[in-house]
Amino acid sequence: MSAGSPAARTLPGDPPGGRRAVLVWGVGTLVYLVAVVHRTSLGVAGIDAAARFHIGASALSTFSILQVLVYAGMQIPVGLMVDRLGTRRVLMLGAVLFTTGQLAFALSHSYGMALTARAILGCGDAMTFVSVLRLGSRWFPARRGPLVAQGAALFGVAGNLVSTVALSRLLHSAGWTPTFLGTALGGALVLVLVALFLRDHPEGYAPPPAQHAGAAYVRRQIADSWREPGTRLGMWTHFTTQFSGMVFLLLWGLPYLVEDQGLSRGAAGGLLTLVVVANMVFGMLFGQLIARHHGMRMPLTLTVIAATAAAWAVVLSWPGGQDPLWLLVVLCVVLGACGPGSMIGFDFARPANPPERFGTASGIVNIGGFTASMITLLAIGVLLDATGDDYRVAWSSVFVLQAVGTVQILRLRRAAERLERERIAVSRVESVHRTAPAPVAD
Repeated sequence: MSAGSPAARTLPGDPPGGRRAVLVWGVGTLVYLVAVVHRTSLGVAGIDAAARFHIGASALSTFSILQVLVYAGMQIPVGLMVDRLGTRRVLMLGAVLFTTGQLAFALSHSYGMALTARAILGCGDAMTFVSVLRLGSRWFPARRGPLVAQGAALFGVAGNLVSTVALSRLLHSAGWTPTFLGTALGGALVLVLVALFLRDHPEGYAPPPAQHAGAAYVRRQIADSWREPGTRLGMWTHFTTQFSGMVFLLLWGLPYLVEDQGLSRGAAGGLLTLVVVANMVFGMLFGQLIARHHGMRMPLTLTVIAATAAAWAVVLSWPGGQDPLWLLVVLCVVLGACGPGSMIGFDFARPANPPERFGTASGIVNIGGFTASMITLLAIGVLLDATGDDYRVAWSSVFVLQAVGTVQILRLRRAAERLERERIAVSRVESVHRTAPAPVAD
């Protein structure tokens, strides 16, 4: 049996999964779906927001930068909260916050109030994905980890699809306030579902009580998680793969396609939808591949990075100013692999940390992509203002972050893989000892 086979990753005390697990996990992922609708709603409303609040490119990018800054800054605190308080409580608090933020954004008429609303929304959004990952690890066997993680990401993609298809149409038919109020009602609905149906773990599979010794416990959880090369490899994988597609969908894709490439808003919305659909397809493909062949994690990671860099290089260097439609389609398909590629980061961190530390480790991993997204959002906005809206110069900033992240991935990969092989070998030996028949007395 290979070290990467599913059976080799089966752990003692694994939960059984089953229909009940799917139901509970489905409620959690529905919260994440609604959170992503709230998060990405600005992506289809960027031009409208600039007109509503009378702001330029740098000020417009501040909306998303602040939201992502809060999101990234909350990841380790959220991971600690999930490890200590459980998924249900954290998801309920998150739903309250992102619903409140979206409601305030719907009613905002000043730039300052709108910024505050996006910060509150980012805080609530930050509490969803790590919670859903923890929920999956408590309800499903470890060998299902890659599929469960990619499945959760698919719900986020579905939320993105709602934004790019439904919200964009609703925004131009119903207007700003009714559109954002409607999405806020979705947050209230999932809050009720969590309160009624979600449970932290199956009956009989409660985690052992942890000793929470205040600041010392917090420092130990963070330090122990960070000490693992697998956690750091996961963070840099998330950093390098996620941000390009995230920035495109979160804010700058629509203005780029409309203002620089001369597409209509309908055609640009169609390309954003293509990114989301490609994301769903790649998510299912990557989840299946990694679940069956764990050794595919690094080749897939490096392929996503290389393909993204190559696509942007061709698009930004195409002569004549405007790219042919087929090339923009290729770019959007490639960007669809960024989200699923970033999910591989969690699968590097998962086997490197015990279950009681997985929330903290996931928070560290999740910081990566959103930090890179925040830097890129800022860089594009500043470069657009500095160059008179030269999108080629602005989008070239993606290459810098990709280079930094790739160097870190290559530096950490061997240490992480060696430690993981050692843990799998120890687990196999312990499994043999547990299942060996007891000696019979003479």
